[in-house]
Amino acid sequence: MADARALYREGFQHFANDRLDEAITCYRRALDANPELAIAWNGLSMAYRQKGEIDDAIEAAHKLIELEPDDPLSHTNLSILLQNKGMIPEAEDESAIAMRLQKKADGGGAH
Repeated sequence: MADARALYREGFQHFANDRLDEAITCYRRALDANPELAIAWNGLSMAYRQKGEIDDAIEAAHKLIELEPDDPLSHTNLSILLQNKGMIPEAEDESAIAMRLQKKADGGGAH
């Protein structure tokens, strides 16, 4: 598992320096080592999004949500990706899920 995290961190350094292909390679290697490393799925989705490879970004975002279904930010990310692809009803559904999860995380009431 430490190997996967080290590969994720290497991928993040590449991502932060706009080396998207290298980032994707590192994230993929991290996920080969630990397919349940949610943060690597998130990184992979962001790198693909930055590259303009929306279908691959959506696929990675779906995998992230499988691993962390209660994370509102994961649903928000997927909503943005779906919106970019022109899938507006699906994007709105994901946005609603994100808002519901955030409200639940905040205690369910108005502030």
